[in-house]
Amino acid sequence: MLPTIDQRISATTKPLKRSIILRQQWHSLLYLHWDFDPALLQPMLPQGLSIDTHEDRAYVGVVPFYMYGLRPRFGPPAPAISYFPELNLRTYVYDKNGRPGVWFFSLDAQSHLSVWIARQAFSLNYHYAKMQYRRSPSGEVHMTCARRGQAEQHYSYRATKSLGPSQPGTLSYFLAERYYLFAKTRRGSLRIGKIYHAPHKLYDAEVSTYSKELFHINGFSEPQADYIHAVISPKVDVSIYSLQRI
Repeated sequence: MLPTIDQRISATTKPLKRSIILRQQWHSLLYLHWDFDPALLQPMLPQGLSIDTHEDRAYVGVVPFYMYGLRPRFGPPAPAISYFPELNLRTYVYDKNGRPGVWFFSLDAQSHLSVWIARQAFSLNYHYAKMQYRRSPSGEVHMTCARRGQAEQHYSYRATKSLGPSQPGTLSYFLAERYYLFAKTRRGSLRIGKIYHAPHKLYDAEVSTYSKELFHINGFSEPQADYIHAVISPKVDVSIYSLQRI
């Protein structure tokens, strides 16, 4: 059974009895989403997770952003691992307890060390890629990403009209307000990690360039249609908690 509205709202609360292990900021988040038949995505998930839907449709998102100030709870940022562009392909899922979260098909980042740590400590499907990120004085973001052996991807976008915090029950809330991530270890067990941040301040997105290459890289048939939902979150402070066995 799908998570209820109460379960979705409850997921946004800050943990009271757990310790933060990482702090970071996400800058210039672009959420580009395509809708999918849930039956096509369910076989791509590990056992123990179910595809989450909004009005009977599942969603896959391409999300470029800039990781800023990644650091341990009590440590300072370090240039080699704390600042880099990132790009991910994701969908939305829930576990047997009704906890709604994110399943990442892949994550690309321009930091060898951060990729290695994320793969080892969080069992996430990170890959190193050559990436560039630039934000113009007018606020337009330009990002490129090229994993070895793959075509270079280009993204150009800027925020326009302020939408404010999304409201429970809306598609924007369903897509952006996610406070759990799921991962599968090399031994096959599922883990869940808590993410905490204030609600996103969302803006309409003007997207002049984007790529569907991540679909090809991850074994999808490339969507024939354009994305159906696009919003930007300019900046959010994020706390990450340790993964736990489900």
